[in-house]
Amino acid sequence: MATVLAFHAHPDDEVFLTGGTLARAAAEGHRVVVVVATDGLMDTVPDRGAPRLDELRASAAVLGVQRVAHLGYAASGHGAVLYPDPPDRTRFVRADPEEAAERLAAILREEEVSLLLSYDARGGYGHRDHVRVHEVGRRAADLAGVPRVLEATMPREVVARLVKLVRLLRIPFRFDADLVRTAYTSRAAITHTVDVRRFVVRKQAALAAHRSQVSGAGRLAPVMRVLVRVPAPVFGWLFGREWFVEARATAPDGTVAGIFQPAS
Repeated sequence: MATVLAFHAHPDDEVFLTGGTLARAAAEGHRVVVVVATDGLMDTVPDRGAPRLDELRASAAVLGVQRVAHLGYAASGHGAVLYPDPPDRTRFVRADPEEAAERLAAILREEEVSLLLSYDARGGYGHRDHVRVHEVGRRAADLAGVPRVLEATMPREVVARLVKLVRLLRIPFRFDADLVRTAYTSRAAITHTVDVRRFVVRKQAALAAHRSQVSGAGRLAPVMRVLVRVPAPVFGWLFGREWFVEARATAPDGTVAGIFQPAS
């Protein structure tokens, strides 16, 4: 049995690209840990705590994750403007990358992680916190001597089909057409595919656990509201596969080998 750690930027990110993989790994007896760089908040943490971290814990419980940790940073936001740091913590993109990598590496060592899941070099769709996750994840893996790093992504061709579906259903979602053509990873570069169709009910329920994002006014909220309501077979058709790129030219050590199949 292996310990698999998924490193993400914000609460709810754990579901979209790795939720099925985490659920499958947990169901097959592996220890699963999720670490988020940020609490998803742009402002000072309220006295009642960070609600999005509570939602993350609820999501993680659905997926079978055994530990959730937060590196202590604030979200950096998306777009041209980078707001000042809140008074109680640093925005992730402004943090010292080496310090952030050391924080993550400490957890990797403590958990004796065999496999780190991170993001591709583009951070998926280019969010600055996601790009920093890619950078910090690779450095932390080197510091902690993690033998395998797989970077979560999607084939660009799949992203283009999803965008067409959003248009067809007239879901109010803003996107940059040029970004869609360059986001994520070309299918030819993807090295591993995970079949998560047996776990799509958990994945959908984990997404629904992020109530503030589903009911909120964020950019993805309209899409999330549709996704948590569609019939499970439809959700499974959309999200029954998850994709990864091997970050190093290393020979797999056999851990979780039955999950990560070579891409076809």
